[in-house]
Amino acid sequence: MIVIAQVSDTHLDGGRRSTARARAVTRYLDELPYDFDAVLVTGDIADHGLAAEYADARKLLDLRHPVHVLPGNHDVRAEFRRGLLDRPASDGPINRVHRTPKAVFALCDSTIPGEDAGFLAEETLDWLAGVLGDTPSGTPVFVAFHHQPIVLNHPYLDTIGLRNPEPLADLVGAYPNVAAVLCGHAHAAVASTFAGRPLLVAPGVVSELRLPWEQGPEVADYDCPPSVAFHMLGDDGRLVTRYRVVSVRD
Repeated sequence: MIVIAQVSDTHLDGGRRSTARARAVTRYLDELPYDFDAVLVTGDIADHGLAAEYADARKLLDLRHPVHVLPGNHDVRAEFRRGLLDRPASDGPINRVHRTPKAVFALCDSTIPGEDAGFLAEETLDWLAGVLGDTPSGTPVFVAFHHQPIVLNHPYLDTIGLRNPEPLADLVGAYPNVAAVLCGHAHAAVASTFAGRPLLVAPGVVSELRLPWEQGPEVADYDCPPSVAFHMLGDDGRLVTRYRVVSVRD
């Protein structure tokens, strides 16, 4: 069985609250008596894309499990590269692949610098096509990026989703070994489908999105505790996802 923990939207800003919530989640993962195949962090790691925020993130994400990160719309590519990947600063898309004996993780950059909505650049789609084409048909692939590629029936969130899901759907649909599409951005635990495959959205660590029928002064609910998603792919090819709420300790 392949077991993946997915964390998203920590929005580290140097403040006590965001740090405590992120620390609660990472401490919870590190203290579990299980070795995960991967911990995926699907974007908006920093709130302002500052070097100090990535320095904090690097410490918090120093886990005993393999940790793989990708950027969200609050992240800044140059500082993300420098602070989390030990690479020279540049503004091009951050696309990375991690191949293990059991699975492949294709991490795509869906960000548009300076904007909240998402877009998969042509070079990113070409890169993903190469990853999928180079992967044996019997090896499961998890495709991950930040922005949700479907309508979630939320008046705010649907204005800042992925703007060009069609070419991605064509790619995903062409490769039966794509086990799932994993996203963040929504600050909500969401399960749906995309191109005939499971689409799973991780809840936000820093906050939870209010549903359209919930009352509140803001779009986000900052009182809800943080959560993490666990994706389990069995030997029979069945994918099961469970979401776990994590308590925040002082």
